[in-house]
Amino acid sequence: MPLPIRAIAVASAFTVLAAIRLVDGSAVATAAEPAPVAVRIDNFTFSPVEITVAPGTTVTWTNADDIPHTVVADDRAFRSSALDTDGTFSRTFATVGDVAYFCS
Repeated sequence: MPLPIRAIAVASAFTVLAAIRLVDGSAVATAAEPAPVAVRIDNFTFSPVEITVAPGTTVTWTNADDIPHTVVADDRAFRSSALDTDGTFSRTFATVGDVAYFCS
């Protein structure tokens, strides 16, 4: 059974912070191919605040702010370029673990 990833987002006045966490697989129904998940960056906030997805799911961030934002893993496993308004960045999560990310 696939294990889900849970994302929790927190915003501050200067930096957008968030995390993705893999949790027990019983919380997510199995599917042949996981549906993609959208995260919106708006008003210096990642939204939704919390998501749960199965490994193999692609998460796409879209910048809805008027200023550029990035999506960067704390461990630097991934980093987007600067996303202008309506710019997107996608990442497929395949391995079990926690991933903290932020806007640099």
